[in-house]
Amino acid sequence: MIRRPGYGDHLAATVDPGIRERQESISAPPGFADAIAWLAPLTNGQDHWHVTFSVASRDDSAATAEKLGAVLISSEDTEWAKTALIRDPQGAELTLSQFTPPSP
Repeated sequence: MIRRPGYGDHLAATVDPGIRERQESISAPPGFADAIAWLAPLTNGQDHWHVTFSVASRDDSAATAEKLGAVLISSEDTEWAKTALIRDPQGAELTLSQFTPPSP
């Protein structure tokens, strides 16, 4: 997890006033509100950038992306997130991620 100290404070003061309470209610790790990126191991052995966008609704966002010419490659539901891997019309791949914490 790569953090930018103060980012959670910025989110709480601007677009996400309940961020700290929501994360506390699910026992998120310390500093989670300040997280701006994560490092993940390579799955195919080829170095590359991969961007994940946090979205309110994975399904709505994926549908919009498809209407704009993207292709849905795969989707996955886990305990913490619903994700969709998409490829844009120029061939770049990205992930849409909807945070869906387990019920307390």
